[in-house]
Amino acid sequence: MRTVDATRYVTPLREGGSLPALVEADDDGHYVVKLRGAGQGAKALVAELIVGELARALELPIPELVLVELDPHLPDAEPDPEIQELLQASAGLNVGLDFLPRALPYNPALEGFPVDPELAAAIVWLDAYTENVDRTPRNPNLMTWHGRLWLIDHGAALYKQHAGLDPARADGSFAAIRDHVLLPAAGSIAAADARLAPLVTPELLQRLVDGVPRAWFGDADPAAHVEYLAARLDAPRAFAQEAERARTA
Repeated sequence: MRTVDATRYVTPLREGGSLPALVEADDDGHYVVKLRGAGQGAKALVAELIVGELARALELPIPELVLVELDPHLPDAEPDPEIQELLQASAGLNVGLDFLPRALPYNPALEGFPVDPELAAAIVWLDAYTENVDRTPRNPNLMTWHGRLWLIDHGAALYKQHAGLDPARADGSFAAIRDHVLLPAAGSIAAADARLAPLVTPELLQRLVDGVPRAWFGDADPAAHVEYLAARLDAPRAFAQEAERARTA
C-alpha cells in the first residue's frame, strides 16, 4: 500500500459522522481521509484497511486506499477549533480513500441505475462476512461514478473488535444483513458464497492484517483478526445462510 504525505487540508466532509477530511497530497491526488483522532479511534481504521483491501482482493469496485501522513503543523492555519483539534490528534498515519470527483451517493429509490445481481450478492456476502452494520438504505456507503457502483467507508465493519475478537465465537449469523441496501437487488447469496469463500485464504487474511500499522491494534493481538476471519469461513457458514434467507423472504 502506498503512503502519501498530506500537503494541504482542503475541507471537512461533514456528511460523515467521523468528520473525514478532504486533503491534497504530495502525489497531486485528493483523498478522503479517515482520521485516527476521531471518536471511533484507530480500530475504525483497522476495519477500513482490512475490509477495504479484502473487497479489492475479491475484485469488488473500491477506490484506492492509501496511508496518509499528516504533519503536526498542517492544521495551524485552520480557523475551526474543533477541526484543528481533530487534525492535531491525528498527526501521523491515517487512512485515505481516493476522492471520486462529482460522484453521487447510491440511491435505491432512483431508477436508471440498475445494479448487477451478481455484484450486489457479492457485496452482501462481504458485508455479512465482515459484520458490516453500515450499508443500509439510510446510509448506503455506496457511490455511483462513471456508471459504476463504488464501495466506500468500512470503518463500521468488524465491530466486535472493539470488545475483542474471539475465534471460538466467530461462527454466528449476522441478522443485521436483512437491512442491507442491496439485498433487494442481489442474486443468489449461496452462489456468491460458493464463489468467494474459497478466495479468502489464510495467506490473504495474513497479508491484509500485516498491511495495518501495528500500533492501531492497541493492546490486541493482530493474529486474532486473522484467526477470527478464518474461523468465520468454517462450513457451514451461518452468515451466508442468514443472508440467503433474508434475500428470499
